[in-house]
Amino acid sequence: MWGGNCPICQDNESPRGMVSAMPQQLTPNEAAARLEPADTLGIPLGPGQPPALLRALGERTDWSDLRVYGALLAVGTELFSRPGVHYLSGFFGPLERALRDAGAHIEFTPADFRRFGPLLERQAPRVMTTVATPPDADGWCSLSLHSGGTVDELRRAGADPQRLLVVEVSDGYPRTFGLGERQGHALHIDEIDVLVPSSDTPLALPTAPPTDVDTEIARNAVAFIESGATLQTGIGSIPSQIATLLAQGDGGDYGLHSEMFTDGCMQLHRAGKITNAGKGLYDGVSVTTFAFGSEDLYAWLDGNTDVAFLPVDIVNSPEVIAANRRMVSINGALAVDIHGQVVADTIDGEQFSGIGGAEDFVAAAGLELSDRSLVCLPSTYQKDGALRSRILPWFGPGAVVTTPRHHVDVIVTEYGAAELEGRTVQERGRALAAIAHPLFRDDLLAAAERAAGGRSPVV
Repeated sequence: MWGGNCPICQDNESPRGMVSAMPQQLTPNEAAARLEPADTLGIPLGPGQPPALLRALGERTDWSDLRVYGALLAVGTELFSRPGVHYLSGFFGPLERALRDAGAHIEFTPADFRRFGPLLERQAPRVMTTVATPPDADGWCSLSLHSGGTVDELRRAGADPQRLLVVEVSDGYPRTFGLGERQGHALHIDEIDVLVPSSDTPLALPTAPPTDVDTEIARNAVAFIESGATLQTGIGSIPSQIATLLAQGDGGDYGLHSEMFTDGCMQLHRAGKITNAGKGLYDGVSVTTFAFGSEDLYAWLDGNTDVAFLPVDIVNSPEVIAANRRMVSINGALAVDIHGQVVADTIDGEQFSGIGGAEDFVAAAGLELSDRSLVCLPSTYQKDGALRSRILPWFGPGAVVTTPRHHVDVIVTEYGAAELEGRTVQERGRALAAIAHPLFRDDLLAAAERAAGGRSPVV
């Protein structure tokens, strides 16, 4: 599979100056058998999850108390539907929501992305696993599409004889890079207990075409992005359309420092708009902690040293983010009230996604006057055949706030942008009414008047 000089087939000397301890090479089912019926397992977020191993674990039916710690499932497996399996997720995606609705034993663990590492260290699962590329000639397995918050715990598990580090390796994953020894973005075979060869490829997420509303929101957001800005953006049709407008526009000399690397980020690179020159701490490279997107994106990332994958505690550090030149963070939301509170991960109190790293970037952008934080959302949505506003006078009982009011800078809809930082609640209400759908503006203005002098807008 790896050619005649596969480093796991010979006693090579590792780069650390010692003879490598060769990992066991097992099939997915053999590796799955290494877990006990009552055990603990840690998996990375989304694109770092080992597909063949998780499917093999799903074939077992003897679980009595398997606790799995992870986030944003990207692998179809029967594992989480099995009796005796308990899944604690830090971020819900479509698969988590489907599991919950089907009655699986799944719970949400509130945490922003930056806290995933410390939480995993506290949980200390006996078994840690990830997907990676096959070892290179020096024995290094690139962590490919995910650095995130699991890197340190993977190494701790590999160094502990009482724990187990299982790494699935596949040529179908792109070989990506970090920076230097601390951020090398790779595991050496002498750290790995079990190596599982597979032929799997990462889940591809094609971007949906933008709607007219998405395009208008993107136009309003782009007005805040000057040449030379450092960008953070996520996945979805609105960020993708923002990237398209920037790629087609006259501006440039942008930097990228984004927890997630997407097709939009690649589009900006291909358009020659990204230079990463003089942006801050990591000049010359786009910085990210994981990538999720199309097959085209994965092929473009393979062997590409223009992108550096670093652990999330670095990428999402507010101090590191704020050190970038003219940082502009671009995030989404589900609802906003006139105080400026943002709900981004729940709908009527029910978990929809997760906190992720949005709060890190929103908060960090407020540490420098030249930085901006944009929260983008359509002004309305349809429910039960009726038009509803996403901008509300106040949140009802059971609402779960993702981003507090004092961190919010700019709210963007298809009707314009409301700059909230430094404004009173009354002023915020008026500004938000101006970018709401016309049908709901009178109620928002009335609530803004009631909020004058620090009073409550609630009737």
